[in-house]
Amino acid sequence: MKIDILTIFPDFFRGPLDYGIVRRARETGLVEINIHDLRAFTKDKHRTVDDRPFGGGEGMVLKPEPIFECLESFGDVASREARLSAGEKQSVILLSAQGCRFDQALAAELSALDRIVLICGRYEGVDERISEHLADREVSIGDYVMSGGELGAAVIVDTVTRLIPGAVGNQASTRQESFTEHGELAGDGPSSTCSSGGLLDYPHYTRPADFRGMAVPEVLMNGNHDEIRSWRRKTALEKTLRNRPDLLERVALTAEDKELLAQIKLAQIQGKS
Repeated sequence: MKIDILTIFPDFFRGPLDYGIVRRARETGLVEINIHDLRAFTKDKHRTVDDRPFGGGEGMVLKPEPIFECLESFGDVASREARLSAGEKQSVILLSAQGCRFDQALAAELSALDRIVLICGRYEGVDERISEHLADREVSIGDYVMSGGELGAAVIVDTVTRLIPGAVGNQASTRQESFTEHGELAGDGPSSTCSSGGLLDYPHYTRPADFRGMAVPEVLMNGNHDEIRSWRRKTALEKTLRNRPDLLERVALTAEDKELLAQIKLAQIQGKS
């Protein structure tokens, strides 16, 4: 995969892309990441990339010229119309607080592409013609406003890269994590004792089995895989109900899940009485 990042702060990415899975993926050639300084595509001596918006308003807005000319300099990015058509394996993404919310399903979709271009917005945003005529989608990493799209771009790069086959040592682990639903990623689904299925992940424990009087649940050490699977599913449902109940509305719950949820809610009611 090839990833291009358009930014006015290229040095920002010297740290986030030089560690862990992203670094190894770059070194092994699984992903090629290029950082492009938008100031290199300006024409005036001050290397101006922003201007005041027509109609007035607070703050400055990124100008269209540097962004268009930077992207056009690549020479191998398909037109917006082609990218929006079925079968094109490229995407030009504008990082924007007005974009659709980035999630694991979108990360899985992007990981199947050959080319991603990330445009980092700044100041009060970017000229709307970037969204209308250049980018094929706008993406936000959350319902909050940041100073620019650089942090969001780093988040997307990390999340997408780890889903590329070969980037993670045990690729099966990416199919059992929080928010990953069955069918989102290629290959067999998670094992029977490790299914997340769109819920938050179940609790994890490691050695020592007893740490300062805090013991690992006995069920995880008895070797009974059916009991382990049931315990993990129940604790995943408990954590999801407690921290992200909205996810339960998006997940296809089985009859067993619904029974476990009923038990959890009953225990909560009894605990409060």
